[in-house]
Amino acid sequence: MKEEQVILVNEKDEPIGLMNKLEAHEKAVLHRAFSVFVLNDKNEVMLQQRAHHKYHSPLLWTNTCCSHQRAGETNIEAGKRRLYEEMGFKTELKELFHFIYKAPFDNGLTEHELDHVMIGYSNEEPNINCEEVESWKWMTIEDIKDDMIQNPDIYTVWFKIIFDEFYHYLEDHKL
Repeated sequence: MKEEQVILVNEKDEPIGLMNKLEAHEKAVLHRAFSVFVLNDKNEVMLQQRAHHKYHSPLLWTNTCCSHQRAGETNIEAGKRRLYEEMGFKTELKELFHFIYKAPFDNGLTEHELDHVMIGYSNEEPNINCEEVESWKWMTIEDIKDDMIQNPDIYTVWFKIIFDEFYHYLEDHKL
C-alpha cells in the first residue's frame, strides 16, 4: 500500500510539493493540515480520544477530527472525508481560520503544520473507526478550558494551541 502523502506549503499556504507523511514529520517540513470541530445545539464540542496505537499522541483528547489534505482536494472536502472516515457521520463544514505551529514529540517526529480550522454542527452520535479513535465525548467550551488547566497532559498539542489562542472563534460561532 502506498504511503499517504502530505502537501508541502510555504508560509502563504502555497503548495510547493508532496512528501510521504512520515518523512515530513521526521524532517519537520511545513505541510498543510486541518482540524475539524463539531458542535451540537447545546454548544458542546465533540472531542475524540486518539487510538492507543497511533504513532504520536496516542490516547490524548483532541478536536473532533484532524488530518491532512490530499493533492487536488479542497480543505472542506478533506475535512468532510476525514470526519466520515474517523467519526462515521457527515455534516457541512465552514473554514474559520488557519495558523502555523511546530511541535516536536518524544518519538523524534515533529508536527510543522499550516492548520486549517473548520467548524460544523451535528447532534448525531458518531460511529467511530476504532483504527483511528479510542473514544469520544461532548464537552462545553468552558469545561474544556477548565480541564486543560487541571489536566494539560491529556490533550494534543495542536488542540491546546487552538484552545489557548482561538477558542473565542468557537464561542463566536454559536448556533
